[in-house]
Amino acid sequence: MPSTPVEQTLMASLQLLLLLLVLCPFQKVSSVGVNYGTLGNNLPSPKRVAQLLQSTLIDKVKIYDTNPEILEAFSNTGIDLIVAVENYHVANISSEVSAADEWFANRVLPFIPATSIVAIAVGNEYLTTDPDHLRPNNLVQAMQNLHAVLVARGLDRKIKITTPHSMAVLASSFPPSASSFATTLMPTMTSLVGFLADTGSPFMVNAYPYFAYRDNPSSVNLQYALLGNATGVRDPMGYIYNNMLDAQIDAVRSAINALGYGNQTVKITVSESGWPSKGDPGDTAATPDNAKTYNTRLIQRAQSNKGTPMKPKDNIEIFVFALFNENKKDGGVSERNFGIFNGDGSKVYDVDLSCQFCSNEGAFEFGEKTSSGVRGPSVWCVAKPHADEKVLQAVLDFCCGPGGVDCREIYESGNCFAPDKLHAHASFAMNAYYQMHGRNYWNCDFKGTGLVTFSDPSYGKCRYPQQ
Repeated sequence: MPSTPVEQTLMASLQLLLLLLVLCPFQKVSSVGVNYGTLGNNLPSPKRVAQLLQSTLIDKVKIYDTNPEILEAFSNTGIDLIVAVENYHVANISSEVSAADEWFANRVLPFIPATSIVAIAVGNEYLTTDPDHLRPNNLVQAMQNLHAVLVARGLDRKIKITTPHSMAVLASSFPPSASSFATTLMPTMTSLVGFLADTGSPFMVNAYPYFAYRDNPSSVNLQYALLGNATGVRDPMGYIYNNMLDAQIDAVRSAINALGYGNQTVKITVSESGWPSKGDPGDTAATPDNAKTYNTRLIQRAQSNKGTPMKPKDNIEIFVFALFNENKKDGGVSERNFGIFNGDGSKVYDVDLSCQFCSNEGAFEFGEKTSSGVRGPSVWCVAKPHADEKVLQAVLDFCCGPGGVDCREIYESGNCFAPDKLHAHASFAMNAYYQMHGRNYWNCDFKGTGLVTFSDPSYGKCRYPQQ
């Protein structure tokens, strides 16, 4: 049967869309992660934290266990989670695959897919925390066992297995181009990096310029440590570093290359980096001003989509340390004061985490919040903070066209036209479509760009409809 003119037009449109997808591949959008530690007796509830993080530019959260209350709180938030195997569980999980499967079935499986768990960190600084009692071989075996569990369950593409290291795994970190892993760790690191390369998992490193400056203030430039030295430090191979963090990342990169993995893709993730606002007596580095400067620049660095002098095109994923001050944490005063927020929810210093249209006027605070929406069981659909703009444009065109949404409010004379930004307009249209079609979770998917929220995204005279 010959096709109708309408079908011919539709087919032509689909062919054009496919051609555009081939010619204009989507760009990876940089994300900002944060470490959410819970060693405090005065912290907000996980549910409150999860709700309010949706109001920010944070779209990935790393925790240090598999706290079920946290995993439940982050379900259907659109925020990715990295969970962890505590150091003392590594030996058991390394013993056999069945032990790893039992751990996964009890700790992680009940919460997916509602909670977006994208990685499991096996241990934390395992190789350098307690070398007298923690066996290095157990770490690699535990990672292999957990990966086998994911493969058997068909989850290895969604969830990656990795482990965060301290900079102490390196024999030296300067100059970056000459860095290598500590000799005693070389066999373990060879196996570990090989595993990461084979599974497409990132190498995680906890990198803290703060400690380098605190311990050597006479030889380390403060602005270089604070990510802001424009003069730069020159590596013998010609690389110029304007901040210490990039030099630390490239030191890890050189150590990986020295193992013979230079031709394989092993992405590097900064799993922790931050600056404390308070330290022990005599610690002149740990101040609120320095912490604000470092973390502001760190967040900008995470969003920049830039690499390092050795690999300028390789985007570096970064997790800020930390969300809260933790008053029950061991160690010196600085260890309890890395947080952007105090335990009572007040800001230690002002760092802009706002994300317009993620919730009410982008506000982010842990106090009581008045809602400008209708009271009762309300839920809305908005665009994810870092959604690809090409996808959002296609979603907007669909909603305001074949989707049947009345988009007059986001036209130039409408109450929701300002600000004239794609993310704002797409959020309004996506929510209207979501409300029209019964508020089922699949009505807010939109190729993975939609996010269900319990916070009313209305602002000013712009009212987001609800069912």
